[in-house]
Amino acid sequence: MKIALAGNPNSGKTTLFNAITGKTEYVGNWAGVTVEKKEADLKKKYNVGKELLRVVDLPGAYSIAPFTGEEAIARDFILDESPDVIINIVDGANLSRSLFFTTQLLEIGVPVVIALNKGDIIDKRGDRVDITSLSNQLGCPVISTTAVSEKGLIELIKTAVATGKERINPAFDKTKNSTTDTERQKIVDLIVKNSVIKSRDASKVNLSDRIDRIVAHKIWGLPIFFMIMWAVYALSIEGIGGRLSEYFNETLFGEIIPNAVGTFFERINVNPVLQSLIVDGALGGVGAVVGFLPLIMVLFFLLALLEDSGYMSRVAVLMDRYFKKIGLSGKSIIPMIVGSGCSIPGVMATRTIEDVNERRMTTILTPFVPCGAKLPIIALFSVVFFPEASWVGPSVYILAIAVIIVSGKLLKRLFIWDSTSHFILELPEYKIPSLKHAFVQMIDKAKGFVYKATTIILVMNTLVWFMQAYSWNLQAVEDQSLSILASVGSGIAPFLIPLGFVGWQLGAAAITGFVAKENVVATFAILLVVASEDALHMPGGVLTQFFTPVTAYAYLAFNLFTPPCFAAIGAMNSEMGSGKWLLRGVGFQLGVGFTLAMLISQIGTLVFYGEFATGFVPAVVIAVLMTVFLVYSIRKADVKRQIMELAEEEM
Repeated sequence: MKIALAGNPNSGKTTLFNAITGKTEYVGNWAGVTVEKKEADLKKKYNVGKELLRVVDLPGAYSIAPFTGEEAIARDFILDESPDVIINIVDGANLSRSLFFTTQLLEIGVPVVIALNKGDIIDKRGDRVDITSLSNQLGCPVISTTAVSEKGLIELIKTAVATGKERINPAFDKTKNSTTDTERQKIVDLIVKNSVIKSRDASKVNLSDRIDRIVAHKIWGLPIFFMIMWAVYALSIEGIGGRLSEYFNETLFGEIIPNAVGTFFERINVNPVLQSLIVDGALGGVGAVVGFLPLIMVLFFLLALLEDSGYMSRVAVLMDRYFKKIGLSGKSIIPMIVGSGCSIPGVMATRTIEDVNERRMTTILTPFVPCGAKLPIIALFSVVFFPEASWVGPSVYILAIAVIIVSGKLLKRLFIWDSTSHFILELPEYKIPSLKHAFVQMIDKAKGFVYKATTIILVMNTLVWFMQAYSWNLQAVEDQSLSILASVGSGIAPFLIPLGFVGWQLGAAAITGFVAKENVVATFAILLVVASEDALHMPGGVLTQFFTPVTAYAYLAFNLFTPPCFAAIGAMNSEMGSGKWLLRGVGFQLGVGFTLAMLISQIGTLVFYGEFATGFVPAVVIAVLMTVFLVYSIRKADVKRQIMELAEEEM
């Protein structure tokens, strides 16, 4: 039996899907999180009988008449694949809006069961929904549920299975419905009026409204957001996450595991080359990345709590006023927030943006948001160069917002983009976040992080170890500067000199970072620890021979704002739908990362140390050439814009 879950965005649909299937799909308080249908088998706890029950989580939709891409996916599945039964998740806290879609589903002719969700919020308000009256008016079963606590879900599944097997079609009176949306909404409002007993006047200001006046304020909203992010990073880096990561890096992966594996290999007389490959290459590189796992887990746990509380939706609304000035809307902040976990789903979420110009622009800008893969780089440079400072992590997000706004303005001037998209987002009420949900999200992110570390990064580390241990004629080398990796890194090292970076090792780490950003940390671990046998993560450790604090921050920015990993670039290509636009996007990202790192390094060194950084002269030359190029390109775009405007006037 195939069960389809359908409902409005932010109705709790994906939370319910996760609860009954055991999956950990992304849950957000906005439209567009589920950008395609998700399928999974029902958990044994909810299975009824021996029949296999397949659950399909459809994208959120406000209407069966598609306006967005996700609404088209939901409609096509329901009409073309004919599920046995539809569970329509209705937001009990916003009944009037939700039932508009419900009445459309009831007219299709497929059995429907209503899950009246968010019962906890209804109870908190003191409102009461007459389930019997609502069921009679809609002509189908209505079950009260709370997806977060899994209340009512067993009864919901049993009812859905029975309804689907017996093919009980809704007894909703189709004759009283009109084809116009206005008249349909009037019918919905009447159903709500006959079913809901409200305990308070909706026109009165409630607690959520009072909080929004502060956290979503046009002046105070951004400083509050920055303070919240500072607190999140401070708790992650300086709290239990940082302490456990320190133990993982210095003791577990620094001593216990390498010593135990090395001793074991010596006892069984493993070849020294193979032993070095496994201990120094595989374990050393993977350990350097996995060592930050506790810190990242705490960070994702805190971010999940913030999101589940309803605060992150306010961030989207807050950023809308700034994004409008660069040709975007608040819709663009949604892929960027999704991209804070991983750039790939963030880029994929841009497909929910209808305006093609805004979608392309958002696709280019989304990878600028620091994702989970970049967190080990942030953590490494924070610990080594700024051990007493908690501002580094939050400053990266502030820098990312500034880069996105400036880059967006520049893209708009260069490519004559004009967005026609409008941003409408219903803000959920604030609630006490679920510790269980945050824990599940944290474990899911940790599993993905470890899986990536033990697959892509492990393979890359093995390759890096081999390349730093052997020359092109496949002879073992004692001096790393004679290795394959040194020659590869030396090939791009000259291009990094204007940025204040000297050393083929820095070029090699940057190259491996394009495969997966975590490889930057892993490559440094293999190269520097093998050569010096000093701990990589110690404050004032081996990295200080290549960087000052200023150039370290510049190198951090270079890796954060240059093009993302290959997989994310592949997602960009898919969403752009054009090789030309992909090249434009990747070239723009490379230019932004290069320029930002150069400015930080050159200006920062002059300001803080009173001297010129390495590569100052070529940096000045490049800055002049880039300025001339930008001025020329913008003027050319302005002329093209004027020609287009004149052509429109003549038409």
